[in-house]
Amino acid sequence: MSRIIVPLMLAATLPLTRLAAQVPPADPGQRSEPAPLFASNDLLVMTLEAPFKTTLDDRGEDREDHPAVLRYEDPEAGPLSLEVEIRVRGNFRAQSRNCRFPPLRLDVKRGEVEGTVFAGQNRIRIVTHCQDRGSDPNRYVLHEYLAYRVYNLLTDLSVRVRLARITYVDTERDQEPFTRYAFFVEDYGQVAVRNGWEVLEVPLMPPSQIDPAHLALYEVFQYMIANTDWSVAFKEDDEEFCCHNTIMVGTMVGPVFPVPFDFDWAGVVDAPYARPDPMLGIRTVRQRRFWGVCKPREVLESAFPLFNQKREEIYDLYRRQEGLEEDQVRRSLEFYDEFYETINDGNKVRSRMMEDCRMVGRGEE
Repeated sequence: MSRIIVPLMLAATLPLTRLAAQVPPADPGQRSEPAPLFASNDLLVMTLEAPFKTTLDDRGEDREDHPAVLRYEDPEAGPLSLEVEIRVRGNFRAQSRNCRFPPLRLDVKRGEVEGTVFAGQNRIRIVTHCQDRGSDPNRYVLHEYLAYRVYNLLTDLSVRVRLARITYVDTERDQEPFTRYAFFVEDYGQVAVRNGWEVLEVPLMPPSQIDPAHLALYEVFQYMIANTDWSVAFKEDDEEFCCHNTIMVGTMVGPVFPVPFDFDWAGVVDAPYARPDPMLGIRTVRQRRFWGVCKPREVLESAFPLFNQKREEIYDLYRRQEGLEEDQVRRSLEFYDEFYETINDGNKVRSRMMEDCRMVGRGEE
């Protein structure tokens, strides 16, 4: 993993210039292909055997790894059985009042996975189904997975994901195995290296340092999925580096690009626990609020043609997604229809986006 760690004083005193205008894009020769796990969108079908009662009860600050066995049909190596370790990960979703089945981290041994789909991996984030209750526990994980896939269509500077259908077998309780969708999340360092850049581990990031065109793309995407649980300037108190639900990729001499992750609070996902911050002035996460930094209109609108160009590909992701019911697909596409009506109407762009932007540096972040 390639990272640059920058002291607070350096980050705070970076010149407020448009870095993208000073530095050319990364040399295409520096780019690399995605790791095998994220080189395909084919569904992985797996069985995970573990002491799940003990593992899922282990949600405190000092979480431990727990032994598990992962069985699956590898596309290259055939049937495999891997001894792995798992642990609960995350913050909000790791709390039992929010998720009965929290996100997991899967640890594989590098020497044992060469030649398999897990080659090049070590510690892998897994987003799980969160709740077993309700008529459709797969719904929310599939919608969050698709939010990642939408951003993948818009830019390679995005976190790749791989969908899996996992059968969970509890080795310490006499409990019927159950099967749910989940998805693997690309390591953030691999995102940077794949694009020829580095992860910037900084305590803060003045938005004026960020490539303006890419910032507009990032912010319009967040508006599209109705997500406000992010920042491109600051980190949360429990986070080590900037920025909240965003990794900064590039170099310290520029350019700098924001890469989003964690979309479970987005309106298009509509998770049952998601609530808008009262400061937003909206009642539900299904109401859009443009949370972007104020910028010239032409910079904001420069992102719109790509969204229009990719519209049918985005819609087809939902239409083709197994596991989603027809009414769920229709509801999501109607939600996106509203977004497209806005960005293709100049008056709505002004009233719903330009007038709601944030003047970062004056206390709005």
